[in-house]
Amino acid sequence: MRKHAKLTIAAALAIALPAAGLSASAAHAEDVVRLGNLKFAHYGAVSYMKEVCGKYGVKIEERMFPKGPDIMPAIVAGEIDIAALASDGAISGRANGVPIYTVAGFAKGGARIVAGADTGIKTVKDLKGRKVGVTRGGAQELLLLAELEKNGLTWSDKPGKDVQIVYLAFADLNQALAAKQIDAMCQSEPQSSQAINKKFGVEVVKPYDTAMGEPYRLLVMSEKLYNDKKDVAQRVMKCFVESTATFNKDMNLAEKYVREQMFKGQISPQDFKDAMDNAAYTYDVSLEHIDTTTGFMQKYGVGRMSKPPKASEWVKLDLLQKAKADLKVK
Repeated sequence: MRKHAKLTIAAALAIALPAAGLSASAAHAEDVVRLGNLKFAHYGAVSYMKEVCGKYGVKIEERMFPKGPDIMPAIVAGEIDIAALASDGAISGRANGVPIYTVAGFAKGGARIVAGADTGIKTVKDLKGRKVGVTRGGAQELLLLAELEKNGLTWSDKPGKDVQIVYLAFADLNQALAAKQIDAMCQSEPQSSQAINKKFGVEVVKPYDTAMGEPYRLLVMSEKLYNDKKDVAQRVMKCFVESTATFNKDMNLAEKYVREQMFKGQISPQDFKDAMDNAAYTYDVSLEHIDTTTGFMQKYGVGRMSKPPKASEWVKLDLLQKAKADLKVK
């Protein structure tokens, strides 16, 4: 009797699974894709892929890094499959042999030059004779140097030039500005908005008025995933497009996820709003922008590139274009 009951249950399940619309592929384990990410407001849609990718048969395992260039050794070691980082970090990695392709842009903007509230600094020219903090190897470094050059200022990380650059981790910049160890900083979002809202910082400029324009953040993919697992790579891209579209349609959801899941309540609703007033979730990036950024990196010696790559050699937007077409996203 028990044996008959077991057979009946098994038969019922066999009938119920197809009836529920579960395909044979869904019954298998999800494909695991390992994501390297950074803790910034405008990186939120990439992080939200963890909530979306299950419907595409993909499980995203996210690992946070202090800054973009730190992700590169993990990709080389085969520990990370896709990563979100600033364009200069991706360009530097590719120039130095990291096997990655740029497959999308995921955010633009997201930076400010912020001065100490009582420094009297109102313009970039006022930075002369001051100490300015920035993180080495991030988009903010390139933006800062372009602004200094545009305003006729020289710089070095040692005394003797118009501006002394102080290299600090993203997490330490706000604290250094609040403690008056630096006079200004070029910082990402939401940390720059947080400095302003907490009244120890004031905005000097959004540094987008040079030939670089607004910086784009890039979604990169290992050559191995792109070349050897094209089906998985395409499903990951559809997940990315859906996640980004969801955030763009529902900024309340975006705020809730970024504030509660990424920052664990450490930033306020106003911090998030101000951060995203200075940034945008996107999908696209142009080869021209990447080549322009590469040129600025060469000019300023950022990224220590042994052989600057041409965008046409390592930017692969075919997966993105198909995903946008399939999901009817412009």
